[in-house]
Amino acid sequence: MPSSSPISSVNDFVVRFANVNGSGSASANELFARSVLRMGIPVAPRNIFPSNIQGLPTWYEVRISEAGHLGARGGTDLMVAMNPQTWDKDMAGIEPGGYLLYDSTKPMPKSRFREDITVIGVPLTAICNREYTDARQRQLFKNIMYIGALCALLDMDIEATAQLVREQFKLKEKLIDANLQALHLGRDWTLQNLQCPIGLRLRRGKAVGERIFIEGNSAAALGALYGGATVCAWYPITPSSSLADAFTSHCRRLRVDPASKKSKFAIVQAEDELASIGMVIGAAWNGARAFTATSGPGISLMQEFLGLAYFAEIPAVIFDVQRAGPSTGMPTRTQQCDVTSCAYASHGDTKHVLLFPEDPAEAFDFAADAFDLADRLQTPIFVMLDLDIGMNHRLCRPLTWDDSRKYDRGKVMTAADLDAGKDFGRYLDVDGDGIPYRTFPGTHPTKGSFFTRGTSRDRYARYTEEGAPYADNMQRLLRKFETAKDLVPHPLQANAAKPTKYGVIYYGSTSPAMDEAIHMIEARGHSLNRLRVRAFPFHSSVTSFVADHDFVFVVEQNRDAQLRSLIVNECSIDPVRLVPILHYDGTPITARFISRAIGDHLDALKVTPLRKVVS
Repeated sequence: MPSSSPISSVNDFVVRFANVNGSGSASANELFARSVLRMGIPVAPRNIFPSNIQGLPTWYEVRISEAGHLGARGGTDLMVAMNPQTWDKDMAGIEPGGYLLYDSTKPMPKSRFREDITVIGVPLTAICNREYTDARQRQLFKNIMYIGALCALLDMDIEATAQLVREQFKLKEKLIDANLQALHLGRDWTLQNLQCPIGLRLRRGKAVGERIFIEGNSAAALGALYGGATVCAWYPITPSSSLADAFTSHCRRLRVDPASKKSKFAIVQAEDELASIGMVIGAAWNGARAFTATSGPGISLMQEFLGLAYFAEIPAVIFDVQRAGPSTGMPTRTQQCDVTSCAYASHGDTKHVLLFPEDPAEAFDFAADAFDLADRLQTPIFVMLDLDIGMNHRLCRPLTWDDSRKYDRGKVMTAADLDAGKDFGRYLDVDGDGIPYRTFPGTHPTKGSFFTRGTSRDRYARYTEEGAPYADNMQRLLRKFETAKDLVPHPLQANAAKPTKYGVIYYGSTSPAMDEAIHMIEARGHSLNRLRVRAFPFHSSVTSFVADHDFVFVVEQNRDAQLRSLIVNECSIDPVRLVPILHYDGTPITARFISRAIGDHLDALKVTPLRKVVS
């Protein structure tokens, strides 16, 4: 049942798979994405899954873009509908002129289809029932079979897919043969019974280049290892658990002494999030580089210890892989909703350093940098990931490391310094930057010791409840926060080709959608200067950027415009000048959403008001 105006596109479309969680579809869907990548065509897959073990709907979306757009676009060009529960929703999401592939073993009446799409039926269950007797095999090979059908429909290089199957099951020869048989069954039936290819086609390209394909959590874990982390204390929570798992895997490969076979790392699964951050603080106080990985609910539980680390000035790194809140919220949906809670974590006057990586490559870089910053500033550092970056594979530049790089442990007083008679006060600001010197436990037998406490104290760590020493200490902590502004990654600015009085600020996983949206906004006749914020506290260039424009849009993925609020509060900006563009339904923000929201605002500003005609 073809559409009268089917979409025609080469290497530029969106395929979405609708499945049932626990049906074994995930590996087949990823096989499709990797097959396209193997053909030299950039892809951006996103796994949209429920928080239960099995039975609920799950989707897997593959953005195919030879132009290299890696953000979510919005809309579906080809829907592979394998879940009757979500049929109506899946049907509604198809673009006019798009395509629907479904299991036609039990043909659907025409009333269940849209007239403006092309419906493609392949009797997958019937073929499986004919070829296999085992129920589990029928389900698993049905998934591989629809990948075979897609190879025919999209004119894919089936050898690229077959080679990936061989690589995946290289130690299990029987599984290679069985999967290849299912792949060819689906492809052969489609070629023999349907018109192939359809309007959507894949053609070998060279647009991938040297880029790598990696999950953000795995890249961040590797960055932690290269950054010198030897201790990880964590409690399982979606979507951060895979970061701790990846760190474990990396350590077993790279942190085991080849001679003695002894592990040079400590990984502890604590009883809860509060215990995990407590272990991290204890390890860091002893001189180890330590971190935890968590999400919003874990941050809520860690508040008291985070305040202790801030006030006692103990370095720590926290990877917050954000999900939709509050409370349990939507554990498997993405948001940027922990910005405020992390920036001011704990009671009292606290301010924490936040880093905002845009992709796995920056997740690697910022993870390693976080440990240097934590030591140099003697404070907790938050690396603000989210589910979209953390749990999805993304194309990015290769991860790089300078083997000559030395870890920056910050201001550490040695035994020689103490013997030379240097004045040691644990909270004494010698250099005027708010950062005191510290000693590691055991530095000297008689000098350089101090009592670490969460209560007020003077510059020499002596307990006091006098107001003046307390205020002095709090002002010094604020001075240290000012110093951090020049140490954290600076914002990146990109100016429009034409002068403009409008700008946009964005950060983190919003970046790929924003990069594409800017071209769509320009196509509507508007120009925008861009500033990607990469850290808090804000560098002075953020204030300057706002000052240089009449209005600045702030694009983020939360309800309460949290980054905008930080800019207003910390930079003393008139809130009227900052226009919030907010997306918070749990799905990744799309280029279409951004371009429509900003474009509509700018269109309204171009409207010329009517003037009263005087006769």
